Amino acid sequence: RWAGEVAAVIGQTGLRKPVIIAWSYAGRILLDYIGAHGDGGISGIVMANATSKSDPTVLGPAAAFLRDMCDPDPVRSLEATRGLLAACVAQPLTAAESAFMLGFNQQVPPSIRQHLRRPAGHYEAVLRAIRVPTLVIHGRRDPINQTAMAEYTARHVPHAQLRMYDDVAHMPFWEDPRRFDADVAAFLQ
Repeated sequence: RWAGEVAAVIGQTGLRKPVIIAWSYAGRILLDYIGAHGDGGISGIVMANATSKSDPTVLGPAAAFLRDMCDPDPVRSLEATRGLLAACVAQPLTAAESAFMLGFNQQVPPSIRQHLRRPAGHYEAVLRAIRVPTLVIHGRRDPINQTAMAEYTARHVPHAQLRMYDDVAHMPFWEDPRRFDADVAAFLQ
């Protein structure tokens, strides 16, 4: 399903060989797309704290919030979402940032959140088959996807570049936007 949605967005918008930036769970969505369609329709990949494997050796303690965000009890789900947002950053969010992020997270229907619980595919072969330029960016203080996740991704994509950000947790684009934008711009060139 996710692979088809990515293909539909690329097709319907008329994009020609876009670079796709996948953050967090979107790593799985991108790898589903590549597994189904190959990487011939894209020109590059940026994996930003992106998931490429699902096992305890690469997941941090805050990954438990993802499970509880899927709880049918709205109070428990809300508290888990707040916990996840707090874990996403090395420095606390402002009240306004937290409210903004909580608002868009609460817009995701429970039926979609349930997909967070589905077992990840076996992506090793997909990663090894990637031929387009690939940049892996990861915050060293990420308590959701540990640095081992980025190392796994970079090790399995034969030509991947790996950038680790000190003092950044799960959202490098939010926590260090200048560096993130500069790294992505250099990668695009």
